[in-house]
Amino acid sequence: MRDFPSCFGENGVQIADASSSSGTTLLTSTTPNIKNTQNLVTCVYQCKLHSSSSFIITINWSKNLMGQALSVEINEPTSQSLSMLEIKSSLFSKKRGFKTIQMGSNSINILWDLSCANFSSSPEPIENYYLAVVVNKELILVLGDMEKELHKKMNYSIISSKNSVFVSKTEHVFGKKLYSTTAQFCGKGQVHEILIECDANPGDDPVLSIRIDGKIVLQVKRLQWKFRGNYTILVDGLPVEVYWDVYSWFFGKLMGNGVFLFQTCLSAEKLWGSGQPGGSWSGPLVKDLGQSCGLGFSLVVFAWKNE
Repeated sequence: MRDFPSCFGENGVQIADASSSSGTTLLTSTTPNIKNTQNLVTCVYQCKLHSSSSFIITINWSKNLMGQALSVEINEPTSQSLSMLEIKSSLFSKKRGFKTIQMGSNSINILWDLSCANFSSSPEPIENYYLAVVVNKELILVLGDMEKELHKKMNYSIISSKNSVFVSKTEHVFGKKLYSTTAQFCGKGQVHEILIECDANPGDDPVLSIRIDGKIVLQVKRLQWKFRGNYTILVDGLPVEVYWDVYSWFFGKLMGNGVFLFQTCLSAEKLWGSGQPGGSWSGPLVKDLGQSCGLGFSLVVFAWKNE
């Protein structure tokens, strides 16, 4: 890697063993209005019909002082068609329903039931819910653990398709020194708990630690000097490149954000071989990644400091 601070050797850390994932298109979200959004999770899925038509579906789970909200964005790249459903905070109390949308020649049905959903600190539910997208009577995406309840609501003529791939997750989290999220790095693999910690006692050099399922996989000392870097770990038997950029924590605004990228199937030379040596990747690079293909799964964490 050229002109990029690296704090470790080339040996990885094994987390768990599972099957590998296939390459997919990577899309990431733009930065929201942080003043209004306390927490935002954006999940991107690539889905295909049996006819080989493909769709990019973006799910935004958000939570602010007004409550929770959900938006579903459906994009058909070949026809450049775009449709969106928004369930705003004032409507979220209904927590169950369906919506039919016509997008060109495609008839789209979105069904959801969040009436019994359980949440943690994230606006994304963890259990007891479903969210589904049906295109031309073909079920192309199901989220949640209530698929049986979903099928009771649907017409028996609906075809169930399993051609959906979890492409990327972007999350904005807030904290003083601890930032947590979850990620599933391969299709049917384990859901891992990820904890990012920045421990900076008065008079001591700040230390950055990243734990996966409680196990430290990365630790950076003298963080003010090594505020950008990368390291490779192994998760579910897959090499995962970890990039961090915490420049704003020390040299930016009072409420700055660190940026962390966990990327499967992405080599450092591919990332920096296009003439971006050593620069901050928290803005332009994340945007460029959204236009790339075949990069596997990505998790992007924007960690905002609350003083």
